[in-house]
Parts: sequence; structure tokens; C-alpha cells
Amino acid sequence: MENQTEVTHFILMGLTDQQEAQNYLFALFLFLYLASVLGNAAIVCVVVTERQLHTPMYFFLGNLSCLDICYSTVIVPKMLAGFLLGYQRISFIGCIVQLHFFHFLGSSEALLLAAMAYDRYVAICNPLQYPLIMCQRACVLLAAATWTMGFFHALMHSIMMSRLHFCGPNIIEHFFCDIKPLLRLACSSIMLNLRLLNIVTGSIVMIPFVLTLLSYLYIISFLFLKVRSHSGRWKAFSTCSSHLTVVTLYYGSGSLIYLKPKSIHSKDSNKVLALMYTVITPMLNPIIYSLRNKEISGAMKRMVNKAMKRKIFP
Repeated sequence: MENQTEVTHFILMGLTDQQEAQNYLFALFLFLYLASVLGNAAIVCVVVTERQLHTPMYFFLGNLSCLDICYSTVIVPKMLAGFLLGYQRISFIGCIVQLHFFHFLGSSEALLLAAMAYDRYVAICNPLQYPLIMCQRACVLLAAATWTMGFFHALMHSIMMSRLHFCGPNIIEHFFCDIKPLLRLACSSIMLNLRLLNIVTGSIVMIPFVLTLLSYLYIISFLFLKVRSHSGRWKAFSTCSSHLTVVTLYYGSGSLIYLKPKSIHSKDSNKVLALMYTVITPMLNPIIYSLRNKEISGAMKRMVNKAMKRKIFP
């Protein structure tokens, strides 16, 4: 049996190899990252501090913002370092850790979006039972279940990936450690890894998507069959518009990269699509909720006014 050199680190090739573009990309993604972190942190602050936002819908929104802050932080800082260095060196352990948190947070977000859709379904279709069904204990259990299931789903992939042998090459044609780019570099059998990716990860994505879709089908049918006035329908559905926009962005960008036919796969298109759900979507989520939700925008204005008054009249 031939001796095989075990890979101890990987090289992430990043978004581009054009040196003149690195500085511009660094400035762009630093701005997007700061906007994402500050925007989502502002959502968390107003949800925690404003008493009128202490409801199930905003409790889940606060969880979503926490996920988005962590989601961006797992990917973007390492990518920014790569823009300055021209490439990114990452240890084998560091790569597995990044992969783990990427899938932990991504799958938790899919589950959380389904929980948020269920919350809107109960609020609109069963308003009298809403305080009983979506009590504080139920909300905490739902949120804890999404984080826990996401963690163990990612742990499965991390363990399976760490058991593979990598003997070279060690160049990952991506800007972060993901399962498929890593599997292409493995020197041992990846059959079980692919099956788990297709079956378990497919289920983690598709089951919440189906539940979210069913929730909105029930909401739409209820509004058209039970609510007579146009203004009443619009008022009820307006509470879902921000969540529906976020769901469309999340599943739209994710499905394009994971469900895209192999015949049209390319390294550059995969990187662009991955940017959508790792950088762009977390940055847009607080903007969507701020613009389309009057309670959030009003709470943010009050928070800014309070901060300005403290500066003027300390």
C-alpha cells in the first residue's frame, strides 16, 4: 500500500484571482458585513428593549437576527482576510469548524423560518387560541428545537467529514469550506457522505419548506374564504409580507445552487449564488423588516431618538 501524505491545511481560492479587484472587494464586503451585523443587532436591541415587541412573532425575529449575525461572521471575516492576502490558508480543523457552523446556522434558519410561518398561521387562522397555543413556553421550546436540530445536523456532517482522508491536492475552489467542494478533494470513499447530504440535509431543507408552504396556503385560503373585506385581508396578510420576502430570498438562493442541474454548474456561478445566502440575505433581512413592518421601524426611530437625546442632554 502506497504511503499517502495527510493534508493538514487547505487553501481557499476565494472569489477571484485578479489582484487589482481584491481591494475593491474588501471594501465592498466589509461594508456589507458591517451593515449586516449592525442591522441585525439593531433588530435584537429593539425586540429586547421595546415592551410592545415582546410577542411570539418578534421573539422569533430576534432569533433570526442572532442567526444572521453568526451566519455572516462564520464566513465573511475569513473572506476579508483572503482579499488582503490574495488567498486564504485554513487548517484542517479550522475548515471542519467553519463547515460545522455554516450548516448549523443554515439548517437552524430553515427550521426557524418554518416556526415563524406556523406562528403567522395560528395568529391569522386561529386568533382566539393564539395566546394559548403560542405561549412563552411553546415559543422557547420551538426556538430551542430549531437551534438543537441544526446543531446535531451539522455535527453529523462534521464527524463524517473528519473521518475522510485527504492526501492532496488541498486547493478548495470556493471562498469557504462547504461539503461538496471538500468531498471533491477526498481520497477515500464519499458514498456515505453523499447519501447523508442528499437524504438528511435534503429533509432538513424540504420539510420546513413544505411546512412553510402549507402554512401560507392555509393563510391565503382562510383570508379569501373567511375574511370578506379587502382591507381586512390586506391588514392580516401584511403581517406576513416581511417573513414571506425573507423566505423567498432564503430558499430562492439556496435552491439555485443545490438543485441546479450538473450540466450548468460552474465555479463562478456557484460562488455568486453562495454569496446570496451567506452575505446578501443576512444583510437584507433587517432592511426588509424595517421597511415593511411599521412596529419595527417605529421602535427603531424611538431608539434612535432616545440615543440622540442622551447625547444632547446627558
